[in-house]
Amino acid sequence: MYRPLLAAIFLATPALADYKEVVEGHILPGYAAFAAATADLAAKAGESCEPDALRPAYQAAFDAWMGVSHLHLGPVEEKGRALAIAFWPDPKGLGAKAQRGLLTGDPAALAPGAFADQSVAARGLMGLERLLYPDEPLAGETCALIRATADDLARLAGEIETGWRGGYAGLMLAPGGEGNATYLTEQEVRQALFTQVATALEFLADTRLGRPLGTFDRPRPERAEARASGRSLANVRAELAALRDLTARLAPGAAGTLAAFDRAIGLADKLDDPVLAGVADPQRRLKVEILQGAVKAVRDMAVAELGEELGVSIGFNAADGD
Repeated sequence: MYRPLLAAIFLATPALADYKEVVEGHILPGYAAFAAATADLAAKAGESCEPDALRPAYQAAFDAWMGVSHLHLGPVEEKGRALAIAFWPDPKGLGAKAQRGLLTGDPAALAPGAFADQSVAARGLMGLERLLYPDEPLAGETCALIRATADDLARLAGEIETGWRGGYAGLMLAPGGEGNATYLTEQEVRQALFTQVATALEFLADTRLGRPLGTFDRPRPERAEARASGRSLANVRAELAALRDLTARLAPGAAGTLAAFDRAIGLADKLDDPVLAGVADPQRRLKVEILQGAVKAVRDMAVAELGEELGVSIGFNAADGD
């Protein structure tokens, strides 16, 4: 699962960092867009359960999620919301198994109050993908599950937006304020945002691209994210664009990092491989490997240049518990 990798050690206060611009121009609009897109999806699901009718709204909701999926702060991390929105990777197929149980089990489990207590693996965007883009016919009537999943997704998005606007944004915007034990200094806010960029780039290179790449002798294209809905490469592009936007707002003077982002985005734009199936072909695989290398180069540049720009540097690997 996606877990924070990096911690920061405080250094000098930077001159160009602007965490307020990140909160007001990137985070709040991003969650507002996600809440609006999921509300629209739920409304359309209430009108029709036909997959063809819902797929455009589903794609729009996933697009909006990719604008904020790199943020692991505050309300999205509470009550397992991030996992319930996008439970991936799922190597053991827990989501499909849980959904089969819901399709053939007690309909009461799909009631709003009860569905929120179901396995996170069966919910969210990946749950809807299996319902709207099935590899094979699903057992049982899917309409009630589609509506329950869409409604639950909209509820989660609404809670996250409300949580940010109703309190968490204020904590980031006023570090050290009365009653603010989350962020005691401006430097802690910068540290948190720097960590979002670094960990997201790590996840993008090692998981979104690394999982389907597998090894040269054993490529694993079937492991690509959102393969059924054709979003594997689109998610890579969208996350790179979102991370570049965050970085440009946070540290506009980090020219090398922004240029590295532009190179990676350009490579993704030129890659004609929507579900990264080319990883199984030696010649096409090379292009995906080059893209992965470019993402790693962004991360390395960010660690060096952006860290200096913000006055932070890499400490330890938080996943190791050091």
